[in-house]
Amino acid sequence: MTGPPMSREEVDRTLARLRDEKERIAAALLELESHQGYQLLEGATLTGETRRVQSGVRSRMASLWTLFDLYGRVVDAAGELRARHPRPGQAQLAELSRLLAGPSVELPVREVPLERRTLLAVPSGERLTLRAAVDRMTPLYEEVARSVAALDAVWSTLLSRLAEVEAERRTAAGLLESLGGADPEFDRLCEELESVAAVVRADPLALARDGRADTARLDAVLTGLAGVRRRLEEAERLRDGFADRIRGISAVLESLREAEAEARAVRDEVLAKIASPVLPDLPDMAAGLADRLAAVAAPGRGGWHDLAERVAGLERAAAAALERAREAAGVIRGLLDRREELRGRLEAYRVKAARLGHAEDAELARIYEQARELLWTSPCDLRSATVSLSGYQRAIMARAKGAQR
Repeated sequence: MTGPPMSREEVDRTLARLRDEKERIAAALLELESHQGYQLLEGATLTGETRRVQSGVRSRMASLWTLFDLYGRVVDAAGELRARHPRPGQAQLAELSRLLAGPSVELPVREVPLERRTLLAVPSGERLTLRAAVDRMTPLYEEVARSVAALDAVWSTLLSRLAEVEAERRTAAGLLESLGGADPEFDRLCEELESVAAVVRADPLALARDGRADTARLDAVLTGLAGVRRRLEEAERLRDGFADRIRGISAVLESLREAEAEARAVRDEVLAKIASPVLPDLPDMAAGLADRLAAVAAPGRGGWHDLAERVAGLERAAAAALERAREAAGVIRGLLDRREELRGRLEAYRVKAARLGHAEDAELARIYEQARELLWTSPCDLRSATVSLSGYQRAIMARAKGAQR
């Protein structure tokens, strides 16, 4: 090196700083190698883009450790030399200065960057100062850290979601085994899961978008398996409470038969008592649903999960049919209720006419009798009766206004 050698004090200060620096670099490298992302990268057999990243990380880490080892040997050599000479002379100070501040780190040829080599030069290692060696290690470390952190962010997200999906698959598989039978949708989802799991484990960066994990395929499988699990859980509940479910459907069908019979009876009454009624179609679902109940009451070979869908569908159909039957009966009965309402209003208007002093009014009596005959004659013409009742009301109101004048 050029220039005067360091003093003993300068040597000691520099050596203390370099020893501390060496310890910190070693700690940083060991911490990097213990990082979860680095451990995942080192322990995996990879393909595609992730393998390219793995190769780059391994190459840079090898260079880092080589540089650090050479750097550490020089620091250790300087420390040993200083320890052997408590009162170093000029020769020792010159050697210590060369080691601590001169180009004392000799790189093997393979560590010399390609751009620093020449075609005809005799291959020899590059020499660096300790400071230059640290400067050479720093970007290598930063590149490895960035690569590992980016990969870990993607891989950890994918592995976490994969664990959720596989847990869902195990749950569904256990239910299916307990219930018996096959489930084509479950088989399809398992095939898709195996396919995407292979990508997650071998080339997670293939499932990255803009540096983030793309979990769309895993999410779709998870949603599908959750649906399968819910169906199988419903089948399990059906199996455990099958007799109660069948009794429940039977009770609904009995109510349906009663509601349909009532609708028919009310229809017959309306046809006898109301002229030209507009009626809804009569419900007639009980017999068909009873046949479906008989079919599900004796489980076949499809398995409980297949039967669960049929029972649930039958429950929905029976409840809907009962609601429609009751609604139809209510609509038909409404015509009779309308007649009773008109009859009540006619009598109320007659009482009001009498209270106003028109009990002996011949014209009012004529209109009243006309409306009464329409309402008490079978079949009743509700339209005409309504018109007649409105005329009776208007006549009473006109006489009430005349009396007020």
